Amino acid sequence: MPVKTKTQPLNQNQVLISSFSEFKEFKNIDRATMMRIMEDVFRSMVKRKFGTDENFDIILNTEKGDLEVWRNREIVEDDSEDVGQPDKISLTEAQAIEPDFEVGEEVSDEIKLDDFGRRAVLAARQTLVQRVLELEKDNIYKKYKDRVGDIITGEVYQIWKKEILVLDDEGNELILPKNEQIPADFYKKGDTLKAVILRVEMQNITPRIVISRTDPAFLARLMEMEVPEIFDGLITIRSIVREPGERAKVAVESYDDRIDPVGACVGMKGSRIHGIVRELRNESIDVINFTNNLELFIQRALSPARVVSLEINKDTNKVNVFLKPDQVSLAIGKGGHNIRLAAKLTGYEIDVFRDVQDDDSDVDLDEFADEIDGWVLDELKALGCDTAKSVIKIGLEELVRRTELEEETAAQVLAILRSEFE
Repeated sequence: MPVKTKTQPLNQNQVLISSFSEFKEFKNIDRATMMRIMEDVFRSMVKRKFGTDENFDIILNTEKGDLEVWRNREIVEDDSEDVGQPDKISLTEAQAIEPDFEVGEEVSDEIKLDDFGRRAVLAARQTLVQRVLELEKDNIYKKYKDRVGDIITGEVYQIWKKEILVLDDEGNELILPKNEQIPADFYKKGDTLKAVILRVEMQNITPRIVISRTDPAFLARLMEMEVPEIFDGLITIRSIVREPGERAKVAVESYDDRIDPVGACVGMKGSRIHGIVRELRNESIDVINFTNNLELFIQRALSPARVVSLEINKDTNKVNVFLKPDQVSLAIGKGGHNIRLAAKLTGYEIDVFRDVQDDDSDVDLDEFADEIDGWVLDELKALGCDTAKSVIKIGLEELVRRTELEEETAAQVLAILRSEFE
């Protein structure tokens, strides 16, 4: 069927199409998707005015910022019952557009934006902006949802009391809460930081991307970056426990007997682990060999302490660990970090005991600092006594005579020391 079109000068209504230049600034939205959104919005505007959009063509040119809306109608006789249908036009009306139109032909006439009214145009523009914003936020959510557990580098943009606002390379906002920061972390605006993507949430249709420097996954990703054998799958990280900024324990395993997993992770003279330690604000990292032998695994978890023997109760998930007196403080660690992490790593509650089965064994006086006041220990050391047995050997009367201790205090001290050997 022949189609005749009457060309008209370009309409200068740029209220709606001026949005094109703005939309070019949006990230994560491809051109095809943008065009589809725009056409949907314009077709909705046409439907509201004409009741249908089936006989309309929407022509978009985002480069020039042009929008053309063309209505296509078939010419029918003036007395036809189809006159008034959205896709029909009477012969008289068609010939008013172009005198040589005939019945059966199709006429296309351009609908100007002015024909929709100012309110409709402004409403469409607002809808368009909202649709694009929602799509961009949805794309950001999906993008980061797929990256949970990955390391990301960003720039500190704003520092608040409870969290830090970080911008990634594309200007997307990331949140680093206070409780996800290493205690020794200190940042100022413009600093660059590394963190792991912890979770992605939607709050009022806005994605909230939470990052962390304290999560075990952060240490795991750092080790993947520094240790090629982990990245290649030759070494597997079985478990990680951390007390951020203080100490961490990592259990690793290799299925290739030719590879020493601990040595590979630490590197020559600690070359591989040192970079990770610096990133974690000097957090001590113990790398141990994983084993299914529970007794051996608990012993390794308590490193650097050397264990004498173990009593494991699998029903209560408790284990009694016996160590030489000089190893007790190593097993507990500064601030109790070592024994707490060993318990988390193995899944067992660990109780530490001094091993006194050896008759020749003795206990350093400093081991009793939690039971005997410091000034009392100083009095005993002034006598030249450094161990429990050396004090017991002196006896009650001599202690009272040679020190400033009262008889009752001296008796209590001796009772505490003797209980270690009973």
